[in-house]
Amino acid sequence: MTNATKAPPRRRARASRAGDGPPFLMALPALLLFALFALVPMAIVVYLSFTQWDGLGAPSWTGFDNWHTALTSEVTRHALWLTFKMMVISWVVQTPLALLLGVFVAGKQRYRALLAVFYFVPLLISTAAIAIIFKNLLDPNFGLGATLHLPLLDKDWLGDPQLAFYTVVFVISWQFLPFHTLLYQAGARQIPASLYEAASIDGAGRIKQFWHITLPQLRYTIVTSSTLMTVGSLTYFDLVFVLTGGGPGYATRILPLDMYITGFQSNEMGLASAISVVLVVAGLILSLALVRFSGFSRMNSQQAGM
Repeated sequence: MTNATKAPPRRRARASRAGDGPPFLMALPALLLFALFALVPMAIVVYLSFTQWDGLGAPSWTGFDNWHTALTSEVTRHALWLTFKMMVISWVVQTPLALLLGVFVAGKQRYRALLAVFYFVPLLISTAAIAIIFKNLLDPNFGLGATLHLPLLDKDWLGDPQLAFYTVVFVISWQFLPFHTLLYQAGARQIPASLYEAASIDGAGRIKQFWHITLPQLRYTIVTSSTLMTVGSLTYFDLVFVLTGGGPGYATRILPLDMYITGFQSNEMGLASAISVVLVVAGLILSLALVRFSGFSRMNSQQAGM
């Protein structure tokens, strides 16, 4: 009887250990794919950044020459400055608009759902198509300004160095605003209706409800959207390439475009690899800074106890 009573706990213990399972083995396929398609290519790029290579012959070791050129080049430093400038302006433009639109289309009314369907159309169009459409619309010879004879639109939006950069930022914001609006719409719909009902009973209007309920409840969504927006700003390439090609002059030559021009047009793959490593490091620093200073790693559920 004694042995019979002790057997079940041992079986339960073995079952518990088998049920827990090795989590590393479950993540192993994803880790292998990440290493194959991310870490290995990145290691090759880091190696190429210390070499001179035209993309055809064998790379020759040059040490830190490419890094010295990349960090001291006026063109590359200007491209880095334009990249961060575009990132900041895009965040300032997109975040308030996406937040307000996301909260608006989160409503239950049918007309809001209909507006949301049309508003999310840019998410279905490719970046190259969007760039071609706007390039034709803004053309000073046969675009909207020349066709409608409107003095406000009759400007060389993509050919004027003072206007080209902000025109590119506008097109980027137009393309990605629906995506971030979708994030805020999803976040707003997760806010318990009981909070608004209690606020209404206390006499709080819509503005007070927005500032004291909606915004605090969406702070995690704001951090997520801001992280995607700022890090994504470091990867803009195709839209800028089709719209302006980095011109006029160096007015829109952001860092990803500078990397492409250096590597595939000037055939300096080693220098382009060094620029790409700078781009990756900048993205990692931004991501870690946002996670660290926003408290993202310490976030808990906001609906706990409701």
